[in-house]
Amino acid sequence: MNKYKIIAAVVATALMSVAGVASAQVAVNGGGASLPADLYKGSTDSILPANFNYAVTGSGTGKSTFLGSGSFAGQTTVAHFIGSDSVLSGGPDLVPTAGSERAIYNATYNTPGLATYYGPLLQFPSVATSVTIPFNKAGAALNISDADLCRIFAGAVSDWSQVSGSGRSGELKIVYRDESSGTSELLTRFLTTVCPLQPGLDLSGTALKNGAFSVQSTFKNLFNGNAAPSARFVPATATGGTALYNTVFSTEGYVGYVGPDVIPSLDDATRIAQLRGYSPNEVNVSATLGSIAPPSTPEELANPSRWAPVFTNPTTGYPIAGYTNFVIGQCYKNAAVATQIRLFLNRHYGTAGATDQAVRDHGFIPLTAAWKTAVREQIATVTAPNGLQNASVCGSGATLIGRP
Repeated sequence: MNKYKIIAAVVATALMSVAGVASAQVAVNGGGASLPADLYKGSTDSILPANFNYAVTGSGTGKSTFLGSGSFAGQTTVAHFIGSDSVLSGGPDLVPTAGSERAIYNATYNTPGLATYYGPLLQFPSVATSVTIPFNKAGAALNISDADLCRIFAGAVSDWSQVSGSGRSGELKIVYRDESSGTSELLTRFLTTVCPLQPGLDLSGTALKNGAFSVQSTFKNLFNGNAAPSARFVPATATGGTALYNTVFSTEGYVGYVGPDVIPSLDDATRIAQLRGYSPNEVNVSATLGSIAPPSTPEELANPSRWAPVFTNPTTGYPIAGYTNFVIGQCYKNAAVATQIRLFLNRHYGTAGATDQAVRDHGFIPLTAAWKTAVREQIATVTAPNGLQNASVCGSGATLIGRP
């Protein structure tokens, strides 16, 4: 090798090293759902890399920030990603319904020729979760029937003696999330489906809009005037699941709903209610989640709604279950951001299960091998049609589009 080739090789190696350092140091900014917040950042075993930032806002604020290409407080770039338990609205079809979140985003940021042409959105599951029912009333193990759960969250129960088989008495009050929350959406989606199926259950005398449950990410929007109907509904003291859990156990007689991350023991039915005879542990939730396979056909793979399945009334297992999702752009103007996201995806969804123990330790459930493979091969792989930073979608060099 002559001296010029040696010099060229040294320069190339140095440039590669600098590029690697720059990529490793780039800040990847995001936020959103509080349900998986401790899993993502802030704990010794959190799974997001050190250069990823995560602002805990709740799913609703997370979605509005990302879809509006805003920034989270304390972050200096447009949001690169969000976590959300609330799926993007738009209906089940590839072409979203008019006025939905997906439709508005496409019109604003996914239309060729616009100065703000950022490319498609990608949403996909991160981990599986349950919505648990913590309660603060001493007594034996508690199993709440579907009908009683409907009556409780509709405000039709004022005393624990009205809960069938509870063996308890005394005032009952409901603690709810005051902010827009994917946890609220998972709960209300279940109630919306199940409550009309309960024989003899009549909620027409309650303050529910039209006397029935509806899917809402803001719990109080279930009720007339978008407000809690009485003092028996108590807002959590702050944003997030920890605040709700602590509020429940601050006062005897309180009951609420929260993700599994903050629960000391998911099998303690004297504090966390069973539903349909099941506690919200991994075995019982997995039985529910195994009923929906990942997208596989070209039509399914192209449809964002197929990447975020919902469970309305499962026939087996713990019934209030679902996924907390990631939402990212397919394209990024800063290629280093895309590189960092891809590295994380390959680790989190990899065959080695590098994050599985942390996921379990936080009360969540790792995705099945089939779902991990789908994300790894169809989203993390650059050559896949949905692939992050796919040049046929995102362009390259001077023609590169993407989130700034």
